[in-house]
Order: sequence, then structure tokens, then C-alpha cells
Amino acid sequence: MAHADTTPVLELSGIGKEFGAIRALHDVDLQVLPGEVVGLMGDNGAGKSTLVKIIAGNFRPSHGEIRFAGNAVHFSRPVDARAVGIEVVYQDLALADNLTAAANVFLGRELKRKFGPVALLDHKAMAARALELFGELRSETRPDDLVKQMSGGQRQAVAIARTRLSNARLVMMDEPTAAISVRQVEQVLGLIHRLKEQGVAVMLISHRMPDVFAVCDRVIVMRRGEKRADKPIHETSPEEVTALITGAKEAA
Repeated sequence: MAHADTTPVLELSGIGKEFGAIRALHDVDLQVLPGEVVGLMGDNGAGKSTLVKIIAGNFRPSHGEIRFAGNAVHFSRPVDARAVGIEVVYQDLALADNLTAAANVFLGRELKRKFGPVALLDHKAMAARALELFGELRSETRPDDLVKQMSGGQRQAVAIARTRLSNARLVMMDEPTAAISVRQVEQVLGLIHRLKEQGVAVMLISHRMPDVFAVCDRVIVMRRGEKRADKPIHETSPEEVTALITGAKEAA
């Protein structure tokens, strides 16, 4: 279950978004607690990606309020969301294949040492910190491993280690188990458990029902821009969630 702190790390109230005459989101309320894993499900066009982009600072909502750790926030761009502690691990992971795991963890946030007027990259310090982060995640990834030689599960570990470096309080994971092997899926679900243990809230955007039921505390179902269900995972079933996604069941 979520940690004892009952202040939601994220709270959306009445969120709506229009693109011209197209209503992408309508009156969405949701909250996520520290250390809680919430699944976000829905068909293509359900509004999931628009919602994620609003939380991540890519889009401004047309209506409604976002609160983070109890404070009202207004994001103009992704860097604003990252500044308060929101990180997104996108499906393509945005990793540099030709660099090591450690270099990817610190990409854009490199540690430097000063020698008089010259600042040089501190590779030793970055490798040591990356090793600590991989250890916390119980990943077998090594700092000097090249990303292009890694499995899908190891790549996810690198992307998640980046979120730990910035002390993210909410990590949104976009289809992290798409296109990887069964064994690697287990690794990624394990990484989500590690984040949860450390009190980090996770939003898992996924089409994979077994993964959502394996790791989530709660599931939210979107359909046609509206939230149709928001239930503890033990109070629903894959059959009910499928019916909500397809519209065979209107709401729950």
C-alpha cells in the first residue's frame, strides 16, 4: 500500500483540454499518493497521452487545477514539471546508444571537477553514483556498460536511475514493457517495486493488463477524454477493465 503520508503527491481537479473544436479531455479528477503505483489504461484516443503531457508540462490545461504535494502548480514547459519532482520515462527512453550507462544517467546533468579555470567531467564520481543507483534498483546494469549492447530491461534501469538522480517524487512510465521479453518484463516490474519502496509515486501507462494487475495499487480507465473508473486493483478484474476500455461497460 501507499505510504502513511496522506497528502497526495499529485492532485488534478476538473482538468479539461481542447484543441480547437476537439475536446481531448473533460473534467478529469485524480490523485496519486506517495509510494502508490497507479495504472492508467484506455484505448488509443482515450486521452491518456494528453493527460500525461499536461502533468509533464508539455501542454497547459484549458480548464482545472493541478496541485503537487499540496501546492497549486502551473507548468509552461517540461522543465517546470521536472523542477518540482515529476519525471517521465517515455517509451523510446531517449537514451544515447553510443554512451555508457553512467554517461546516460548524467546526460545534461554531468558532474564536473575544477582544475583552476578548467572544469573537466568527473567520470569517476559519475560511475560511483550510477553504481549506487543501480544497486538501489537491484539492477545488474554496470556503469561502464554501453547502452547499445543492453537488453530492454537494462535500458529501463538506466532511464529509471536518471529519475532517481533528480529525486523525482512522481515517475510516469509510458508503456515500459512494450516490445521486451518476458524475463525483462519481470525486471521492469521489479524496478517499479523499488521506486514504490522508496516512497516514489508511479503512474504506469500501459496496454498490458497482466503488468497493471501485477504491480499497481489502483487502476484508472480513460475513455473518450473522460475518466470512467478509478478503483483499487483488488476491487476490479481484467474483464471489468477491458469492458470499461472498450465501452461495453460505461463506468465503474
